[in-house]
Amino acid sequence: MIEKIDINGNDYKVEESFRKYVDKRIGKLDKYLPRGAKKDVICKVVVNGIGKGKTEKYEISAAMELTGGKVIAARDECSNVFAGVDLVEAKLMGQIRRYKLEVQPHRQKRSLKNLFRKRG
Repeated sequence: MIEKIDINGNDYKVEESFRKYVDKRIGKLDKYLPRGAKKDVICKVVVNGIGKGKTEKYEISAAMELTGGKVIAARDECSNVFAGVDLVEAKLMGQIRRYKLEVQPHRQKRSLKNLFRKRG
């Protein structure tokens, strides 16, 4: 689990249930990170309230600071804060996959011919 998660709200009161939900959803993203980048991950989540009344929307933005100064960020607008966290989580997961491919060296695939070759 990502232990350092900052949650702030502008024109939105951050409740304990929302904090728990963000910890659960965003906190589990560390299992997709490469082993070397898991140590000191800092995540910042900001919720901005947009509009009033029936047209009320929320802008959820999240940024993860990884070791080495790399920042992975995602932003989305939604009428439900919890659904917005799910969308941001999916976007972060995709960016983590791309980051992981970029950082980790690719394994060489051995062909089947080489696997069953007689050594002698």
